[in-house]
Amino acid sequence: MTEKLLSAPSGEWILSRFPQRQKELLRAWDAADEYVLQHLYERPPAPGRLLIANDSFGALCVALNQLAPVNWSDSWLGHEGLRANLATNQLSKAQVMSLPSTTTPDFCPQLTIIKVPKTLALLEDQLCRLKPLLAADSRVILAGMAKAMTSAVWQMLERIIGPTQTGPARKKAQLIEVTVDNNLPRADNPYPTRWPHVGTPFNISNHANVFSRQKLDIGTRFMLEHLTLKPHQQDIIDLGCGNGILGLTAGASNTEANVHFIDESYMAIESARDNFTQINQSLERGRFYLGDGLSGFADNSADLILCNPPFHQSHAVGDTVALAMFQDAARVLRKDGELWVVGNRHLGYHIKLKRWFSDLELLASNSKFVLFRARQNR
Repeated sequence: MTEKLLSAPSGEWILSRFPQRQKELLRAWDAADEYVLQHLYERPPAPGRLLIANDSFGALCVALNQLAPVNWSDSWLGHEGLRANLATNQLSKAQVMSLPSTTTPDFCPQLTIIKVPKTLALLEDQLCRLKPLLAADSRVILAGMAKAMTSAVWQMLERIIGPTQTGPARKKAQLIEVTVDNNLPRADNPYPTRWPHVGTPFNISNHANVFSRQKLDIGTRFMLEHLTLKPHQQDIIDLGCGNGILGLTAGASNTEANVHFIDESYMAIESARDNFTQINQSLERGRFYLGDGLSGFADNSADLILCNPPFHQSHAVGDTVALAMFQDAARVLRKDGELWVVGNRHLGYHIKLKRWFSDLELLASNSKFVLFRARQNR
């Protein structure tokens, strides 16, 4: 049974991952969260504002709720998880302010706690935006599991914020204290990036936490090489849209369709919105949603769903997110609607798709990827 009780110097807290799933095997916090909470007990923060970045499901914000933290995160699921965990622990939502990654804090934090994200580009973007806010006596702590704390993390901290001091490893977690050096030259923020989509008129905008920031990823390229659209497809969904290039391509080919972009990343939705303006400047054909897959969509409401599903949630690797997407797609597709899925061969999506789709066709394959079209003839 999954452990749900976090014991910390500030108290005991019941925490769950979000969305809550049956037979969940992973905790809603890690050893790096425990390390931070113990470290702050041993070295209490000075009075002032507290900023917490990349708090996956709100463990730090819940445990430090009395300090009225600001939760800065790119994950809609993370923000919703925090709200759920505050309610579980009978804490007011007013105790914590939630700030999406696309908004820069407008205050000087006395203490900033950053959980190292999976994408170091997101860390770079956050540090570049954070540095101008910091005073000389501001305190910055970066924490994560040792395997994620590469030399690039230290180099980035010292280039953008200042000198670092590393604490001893505890339970395979590491913690870095950073001293603010206001004499460092201000680092240019390279995000969002833009790159030309070769063979098309499009220049693709990618915010920092969006997959494949420099060029078209090979899985999406493989799907686009084989993608064919039907004229009657009026509602097209780009599920887990990232920069929205699948929906952009479909919308450019079918100028009568409404294109729906869904992701749990604020930066992904912002990227997709930026990119869709290249074919529909007023965005009247584009719909943009932050959420948990297709949970907000009505049954029988889409003709085509395009999906290059993620195989991880933050640092946790697995197919849980993809399976939830497939199940949702079966519910949301209209009769004879189609789900197109591209994935790595080893993931075995063909076996899993058959749980919900009676008609499954392998459209293309190579040494790395497979492309399936799934239909449910209701």
